[in-house]
Amino acid sequence: MTGRRRTRTFLPALHRPAKARVLTAGALAACASIAVGCGVVPGTTGGSGDDPITVMTWAPEKTKATNKPGMPAMALAYARWVNSHGGINGRKLKVLTCNDHNDSVAAANCARRAVDENVVAVVGSYSQHARSFFSPLEGAGIPYLGGYGVTEDEFTSPLSYPVNGGQPSLLAGLGQQLGKICGPVTLVRPDTIAGDELPVLLDSGLKSASHSASVDQRAAEDATEYSGHADQALRRVTADPVEEGCVVPALGDRTDTFMDSFRRAREDYPDVRTASVMGSVDQSVIDATGSTYEGSYVTGWYPASSDKRWKPMRKVISEEAFGDNRIDAADPGVQTTWVAYTALKKAIESLGDGEVSSRTLRRTLDDGLKINTSGLTPTLSWSFQDLTAASGFPRLVNSDVTFQVVRGGQLVAARKGFVNVSKVLESTEAS
Repeated sequence: MTGRRRTRTFLPALHRPAKARVLTAGALAACASIAVGCGVVPGTTGGSGDDPITVMTWAPEKTKATNKPGMPAMALAYARWVNSHGGINGRKLKVLTCNDHNDSVAAANCARRAVDENVVAVVGSYSQHARSFFSPLEGAGIPYLGGYGVTEDEFTSPLSYPVNGGQPSLLAGLGQQLGKICGPVTLVRPDTIAGDELPVLLDSGLKSASHSASVDQRAAEDATEYSGHADQALRRVTADPVEEGCVVPALGDRTDTFMDSFRRAREDYPDVRTASVMGSVDQSVIDATGSTYEGSYVTGWYPASSDKRWKPMRKVISEEAFGDNRIDAADPGVQTTWVAYTALKKAIESLGDGEVSSRTLRRTLDDGLKINTSGLTPTLSWSFQDLTAASGFPRLVNSDVTFQVVRGGQLVAARKGFVNVSKVLESTEAS
């Protein structure tokens, strides 16, 4: 591609990713905060003493596309919990939240607000507009810790500290999982620039399992029903009467709309398997759709939401956000925010009574601090020797995924433990 580089967005989202230069207008991002004390005294946030440690979490809310209100809500609940237990090294944690509105201008405004408020980090956040928000953060030296993994820049920016493998790991892992159990595979994905990335990643996983490439089936990102696409996908995967085929809808928030059409269309065809990734399917979606997803394979970043390792997070939600329906413990965005704040807390604790600033936080993360997340991820560390050899994703440190399956209406582990897909990603041609 020539001209300005586009932000590569891996999630099957409902908006095309922003170009490098802001092309659209939007309202200023609305920011709220859980304040400990009265506001921020300029220049003192990063100091030592009794001043609160200020961070920010952002995500899109109340848009017609992807919405992640549970992520800032989880961040606020975490702050209430940590402050009720003495803070971090005796200092209160102040969390600012910002709505990026799925808009490049609003995302940039969130980042500029973070700079103006002297935050030490942006933590556990989601935005598709990395080209807009990374520029202000990089100019101010503010680390981006634990993003959702939705854009290429989250795996290339030197100020990014991802806690999961993003959409690249999910698709590569799903292909590896399906390559051993499926006959023909058809991928139904958005006809967008974001969607163009998905077949390459899925096929890299299929190839690692000595499977042929998937059939790439594009669909309108704003469709209200998918009966024609469902019928076409079913015809393709049932053409071979011997091997049981697999249909992989990766349509983000529209996956459930596709599955409603698919449920009706499949009555006229032999049995087929379905599969998807976290972000397109989670336990709350399964709960709302009855048996539609029964038997489906799902690849995730973390253990199943029913796993006992999530008990501390559930306890915090129960104590600090009981009744807040924005927070779903099964939502991978909420889970990512929890893991990111776990990492933040341990990084700040490692500084002891010293200065807590964006500079000292970056330094301790870059110097090889080992962060244990109680089994929710492998031990996290962003030192040079801990980075993977995947050329397209130089900031990737966690390429582990989990294989899950829907049984009795519940997402449960299909295979014990994590599966590392770094070798698959290393063999994937960057596009």
